[in-house]
Amino acid sequence: MQSKRSSQYPQYQPSVPPPVHRRSLWDKTWKDKSGKTVLWQTPNVWLIGWAVLTTLSLFFTGHTADIVSALASAVLLFWSLLEIFRGLNYYRRFLGFVVFIYALAALLKSL
Repeated sequence: MQSKRSSQYPQYQPSVPPPVHRRSLWDKTWKDKSGKTVLWQTPNVWLIGWAVLTTLSLFFTGHTADIVSALASAVLLFWSLLEIFRGLNYYRRFLGFVVFIYALAALLKSL
C-alpha cells in the first residue's frame, strides 16, 4: 500500500539532456552559430570610415594628410580589434588579427 504522501508527489526522474551538436573546425572557421557562411557583413561602418579617410588623405598634402592617414589607420585598428574579440567565426577573427598587425604598423609609421 502506498502512503498518501507518495501518491501526491511523483517520484523524481532526471531528464536526459538533448544531444549536443558539436560544430566541426570547418564550421567554426567559416560559419556562424546558426550555420550560415559569413565572410562579409554589411553595413560595416568602420571599414567604410577607413575607406573614406584613406581616400581623403590622397587629396591633402603635408601635415593634414598625415593626420587624416593616422585617423584612417586608427579606425582600421579599431575595426580589427572588434573582429578579433567579436568576430562570428575563426576566419573573421584571423582576418581581424592580420589587419591589426597591418594597421598597427601603418599607425606607428605615420606617427
